Order: sequence, then C-alpha cells, then structure tokens
Amino acid sequence: MDGVTAGWVARAAGAELVAGDPAAAGPRRGAFDSRDCGPGDLFFGMRGARVDGSTLAPEALAAGAWGVVVEPDHAERAAHAAPPGAAVLVAPDGLVALWDLARAWRRELGCKVVGVTGSTGKTSTKDILAALLAPHMTVHASPQNRNTGVGLPVTILDADRGTEALVLEMGMRGEGQIAKLAAIAEPDVGVIVSVGPVHLELLGTVERVAAAKAELIRDLPDHGACVVPAGEPLLDAHLRDDVETVAFGPGGEVMLLSFEAHGDGHGGVAEIEVRGERILLDLPYSEPYNLLNTLAAVAAAQLIGVRPNGRVEVAFSSLRGEIVELAGDVTVVNDCYNANPMSMRAALHHLAESPAERRIALLGTMGELGAAAPAFHEEIGAEAATLGIDVLVTVGAEAVGYAAGYGGETYAVATPEEAGALLSEIALPGDRVLIKGSRSVGLERVLA
Repeated sequence: MDGVTAGWVARAAGAELVAGDPAAAGPRRGAFDSRDCGPGDLFFGMRGARVDGSTLAPEALAAGAWGVVVEPDHAERAAHAAPPGAAVLVAPDGLVALWDLARAWRRELGCKVVGVTGSTGKTSTKDILAALLAPHMTVHASPQNRNTGVGLPVTILDADRGTEALVLEMGMRGEGQIAKLAAIAEPDVGVIVSVGPVHLELLGTVERVAAAKAELIRDLPDHGACVVPAGEPLLDAHLRDDVETVAFGPGGEVMLLSFEAHGDGHGGVAEIEVRGERILLDLPYSEPYNLLNTLAAVAAAQLIGVRPNGRVEVAFSSLRGEIVELAGDVTVVNDCYNANPMSMRAALHHLAESPAERRIALLGTMGELGAAAPAFHEEIGAEAATLGIDVLVTVGAEAVGYAAGYGGETYAVATPEEAGALLSEIALPGDRVLIKGSRSVGLERVLA
C-alpha cells in the first residue's frame, strides 16, 4: 500500500490509531496469520470460531509487523506490546476493518477489476486470464484459490500501486457470500464459468446455486459487463439489460473454432472466434475443460480492452491437473484440489482421451452434495465404466459409492496413504492415473 499514511489506513479501515505516527508511511500488505507476519505487514486480529485473532497481536508485533488492527477489548494490551514506531489501530470488528480497507485500496488503485466465480473451473480460469493479460498490462491476481471473505481482501491489499488489472477469484458455500465479495472488490467485469451441483448440502438445489453465483451479475455497476456460459438456462433470469453480456462456448460470441495439438503432446494452437474476429493462441495445455475456461478468459480480457494473441504462459495453481511422472513410466494427473460432479466428469473424459496402456481413476469423495451424494457418486462410477476406464480405486467410505456404478476392476482403501501404497503395487509401465477428490479427503498425500 505504497503512497498512503498510517492516518489514511486508519480512516479507510474505520479504525482509531492509538499508537504510531499518523504521518508515517503505510504498510506493505495485509496479513491474517500472526505466524507469517513480518516487517511491513498490517496484522488484522479477527474473531474466529476457535481463536480471537486480537489476542495474537503482540505475537505479530514481536515478529516485526508494521502494525496491528485489534478490537477494543485488546487495545491496551496491544499498545503496551507495540515497539516504538509500530501502529496500533482499534476497530469495532477486525474483519469489517479488513473489508473496508481493501475496498478503499481498490478505489485508490483505480484499476480494472475482474471477479471470477463458478461451480467448477474458476481457479484455472483466473490463472488463464492473468496469463492472457500479463503481456499487455500490469496484473495482480488471487494466488492459488484465495477466494474467501479474508483471502480476497488480503489479495487486494497485496496489489502494488500501478496495478492496471485485478483478477480476483470469488468462492462461496452459501447465499450472500458472493455479494459480500463483490461489495469489497467492486468488479467491472463478472465471470461465471459454470453452474452445477455443488454445495447442495447448504443450498439444496442447482437453481439456488445459480442464484448465489448470479449475485455477481446483480451487483455489477451499470457500466459493467459479465461473461457467462452460452445457453445456460439457469442464469437467464439473472441477466441484466443494463450490463453488457458476452456468452462463451458453443453457440456463444466467443467460440473455439479449432485446436491443433502439438506433436509432443504438450498443448496446441487454438483458433478462437471473438465476436466475429479470429485469434490464435498457443496454449501449454489441451484438456477440453481448460479450453472452455480459456474462452471465458478471452471474453473477459476483451471486455477490459485486451486482445490476446500468441503464446500463453500459464502458471496454474497447485494440485490442478499437475502432471507428475513416476518411476517406471507411470504418468499421474494430480487434480486433487477439489471435486464435484461436473469437474469429475470433465477429468474422466480427459483421462479416457489421453494415450495410455491403462487408465486408472483414483477417486476420493465429492463433498457437500447432501442427500443426493450416493446417487452422484454412483453416476460418476457409471460414467467411468462407459468411458472405458480400466481400473477404479476409491478412497474413503463414501467414495465406495463409485464402485456401485462401475462394475470393473475396483479397489477400495480408507486413506490417501493406503491409496499411495496400493498405487505403487498395481501401476504398470505406460499407465496414466487420475487423482481427484474433494479437498477434505487430502488426496495430495497419495504421492507424499
């Protein structure tokens, strides 16, 4: 947050500066974990379910933090712990102070802001969009999947003055959460990558999922724009006449005309139609779902004045389609960050289309599906059978439901560690293995 003072920070956060010089230079960034605090950091003490973050303010100050935000009950203790020059800000609510400061810094930056959400594909789309924009403008994007009411505002505070575009991922588990993120980020462009059966445990129906995602469209400014999947009926009722809308995918204004794979099997050249014009992108990936995500990213890029072209260098967030080559000529697609019926189908289709001696699907539970969970797991197992997946390995009790629809060679294990041991026994040279499941399963431990 270069170019602002401690006094500006206090006013923007709705806080009182009880220690420190109001004319002193502001912090470098925001932080919410006292263990990661260091020089230049402003630590926000927020009240959580198990820990009151304000109690950790002295720890952050001892680590050299620029300053801390605490709630009133902790003001005296924090001020006593503050070394000379450190700032102590007191706010009624640490989380609200974080939101208010992030919104103020977003306005201070005065840059274009793109908010990206979706039932699946939002993190990869965010990564692709950042890569498309990078050759043309200074971009700051959400690291990994920092997409919550804490992660998003901290991402904004991390952006340097001179940033020309913010690409912010927006996650949700229930109604009203996208609206809160939009109120902080104030996006110019909203991207909804997909709508599908996720978070049903809380929302109940896909229609309610669509409505929760569409809060992003509802809260766009009058001059804003949105990007949506072509022919998605669940979003029709949420589109606005006063917001420019661009549809991507088959039948949309941004479509994939052709894809020519490179001979080495790593990516290829995509010919894309963008509102009547054609562009060529040399992509380092070939998965059909990421080609579709690319169309959404291209649509968003052109809405903020960028016409992508040429080679695209994408740094995907971890655990999303990472290719790992194991000893013995075994290829693993480590896509274990999360899973839902939509992303699981897409990953299985790509596995089925990939060259291999055998194709092994190592699948963990898909979470937050509510009462429909058994049926969804059985359907995915049936899909794997239809696609000709050779071996199915299920991880965890609920994941056994995949086997009910599969009917082929199946192994059931209880933990990721057991799955790793089994994989080392059954994988043969030339095999390709997909590892995928919900985050709670911890399937990254299969390869630990």
